[in-house]
Amino acid sequence: CFLFLTVFMCDTVYSQLTYGVSALSGKIKIDGKWDKPVWQKVKPLRIVNRMGDEPRFRPITEAKMLYDKANVYVIFRVHDKFVKSTVTTYNGPVSTDSCVEFFFSPNSAEPGHYFNLEVNAGGTPLIFFITKPRAEFTKLPDTLIDKIEIAHSLPSVINPEIEQEVTWTIECRIPLEMLKQFTNITMPQRGVEWRANFYKTGSETSNPHYYTWSPVSYHEPNFHLPAYFGKITFN
Repeated sequence: CFLFLTVFMCDTVYSQLTYGVSALSGKIKIDGKWDKPVWQKVKPLRIVNRMGDEPRFRPITEAKMLYDKANVYVIFRVHDKFVKSTVTTYNGPVSTDSCVEFFFSPNSAEPGHYFNLEVNAGGTPLIFFITKPRAEFTKLPDTLIDKIEIAHSLPSVINPEIEQEVTWTIECRIPLEMLKQFTNITMPQRGVEWRANFYKTGSETSNPHYYTWSPVSYHEPNFHLPAYFGKITFN
């Protein structure tokens, strides 16, 4: 199910990598527990495509998604090493820490416009709405970021690094209503598709690395290339 196909059209690349997202049945407690019953039947995607140089330790990163009428839910599990988390301010440079990221275009009519949700291992988020990568974007205010429910398995601050191997999780509930201030949302339901990519990084740890779910072909690490986003299909 991890077939990668690209279509070249006017110098634009469209990834056909697809991940199916099931509807949530019942309720979910956001506590960062990967193995709780609500997630057990959900198949993970794997963030295995490297950008840049090979790190000395290769993290193993998986993610899962669910949705309901009001939210999308994402959980990451990372088997990692040299884990650092020092940024504690919203919209700070969390990708310099050990970090997982979910970039998603919830307006099917504008797949090049996207939110980048980045959360370090200590649970501190960054989220912008981007209409032109690295040029035109809006930082979400703290009052909106507070509406994203985030659970993390490690302490909020990790300094010095955890040098031994460790597994950590991040779990998020993202309310759809908060996103409507920035774009028209194609509401999740059976048959709806969004464009998205999932990432793992740690650019200023002692083990710098850059990994993607949907492969990105570029001469240097760059996650802000929505043409390479894969598809998430709501079932």
